[in-house]
Amino acid sequence: MKLLVAGPSPFVRKVRVLIHETNQQSAIEEVNVVASPTGPDAELIAANPSGKIPALIRDDGPAIYDSRVICRFLDARVGSGLYPDARIWETLTLEASADALMDAAVLMVYEERFRKEGDMSHIAIGCALGYLDLRQPDNDWRGRHDGLARWFEVFDARPSMNDTRFSG
Repeated sequence: MKLLVAGPSPFVRKVRVLIHETNQQSAIEEVNVVASPTGPDAELIAANPSGKIPALIRDDGPAIYDSRVICRFLDARVGSGLYPDARIWETLTLEASADALMDAAVLMVYEERFRKEGDMSHIAIGCALGYLDLRQPDNDWRGRHDGLARWFEVFDARPSMNDTRFSG
């Protein structure tokens, strides 16, 4: 099997850790591909039409993609029990929460690399952070993300943000 990987993706790392934890290193070759949102590798597109990593090209079936799908497949392949039947829904829910956090982190990196200042993505991020402040006031996201907090302080002071502030 071939695992298509690129850069320091947290989703790739999740799959790679599972591979190590389940001793499947010798069965899976890692292949570096380009996974840029502006021009993904043709091999990656052939394995995953969305152009996202990781993707697993299997020897005995079609390629599978999405780190959750790959992890479930590899866990089932060797019966390692990382998805215990007795706690399957809790396990999957926590994994989904972790994946959401990784999605947000990757989008923040993409935002810095591929977007120009003042575009729609900044508005969306500003609105999302404002919503966190309203609905999750005890979530100390600023304490964990100093740079983002400094950016939001400036962005949140814009007239458009003040005029549309959430009221409750």
